[in-house]
Amino acid sequence: MNVYIIGIGLIGGSMALDIKAVHPEAAIYGIDTNKRHVDEAIALGVIAAEGKMEAIATADFVIVSVPVDVALVVLPQVLDSIGENTIVFEVGSTKSPICEAIAKHPKRRNFIATHPIAGTEFSGPSAAIRGLYEGKTNIICEVERTAFKLQEKALDLFKAIGMRIRYMDPKSHDKHIAYVSHLSHISSFMLGKTVINKEKHEQDIFDMAGSGFESTVRLAKSSPAMWTPIFRQNKEQVVETLEEYISNLTQFKDLLINDDYDAIFEEMESVNRIKEILNGMNSKR
Repeated sequence: MNVYIIGIGLIGGSMALDIKAVHPEAAIYGIDTNKRHVDEAIALGVIAAEGKMEAIATADFVIVSVPVDVALVVLPQVLDSIGENTIVFEVGSTKSPICEAIAKHPKRRNFIATHPIAGTEFSGPSAAIRGLYEGKTNIICEVERTAFKLQEKALDLFKAIGMRIRYMDPKSHDKHIAYVSHLSHISSFMLGKTVINKEKHEQDIFDMAGSGFESTVRLAKSSPAMWTPIFRQNKEQVVETLEEYISNLTQFKDLLINDDYDAIFEEMESVNRIKEILNGMNSKR
């Protein structure tokens, strides 16, 4: 099995480790514009060797794991170069622009649009984690546009590394992911900004920061190079979620101003059911 991973970071690198765990015979090659990433990935055993774009015609799998704006450029080039039996998948956090970009490509049948719901706030080859995808959901869009035998090939791999499969159209994916992922990252970035701005005047503010702050602001450590293009591509959906979020924040502020603590209690109590929702999700995994 020949596997080429374009973009050797957390997602691509973790995919490499998980594939190697279930297919020890696999030859996994990495392609990255950052030569240090290639060298680091080889040294860490994430990939076997550096790959070349001109060699992907022999690939069984090509995994495109680059920022979503770069994917719009790279993916058509990949499809131009692959063999008839190669399956290509791209793992970014927005799906409509990607699907639209290659909709009329002659080798559209060789592509499957995916979004593994997994990751951390870290980046680069050293962030790769074996077992990252175990029990995680993989959203697949427009599966009907992928050749059936190639679908099976990809799905078998996803299941082998422990992923749960869910099907969704690209627009629905982008709408839902704006709430549960994109908004979460914006909230974390802006909380971090608020505290950093205040810290300039109160040097001891971080001395009082506990685990609650740390867990809430964790996503603010994520790569701006990855997230700025995501916000650009999913702007319409992200703006809609922000308007709802800002409305809720404003309402909460008004309750405080008006000393309506009964209403504040009721607001928080009603949201406590998020525990039941999340527990229910975890029990299905």
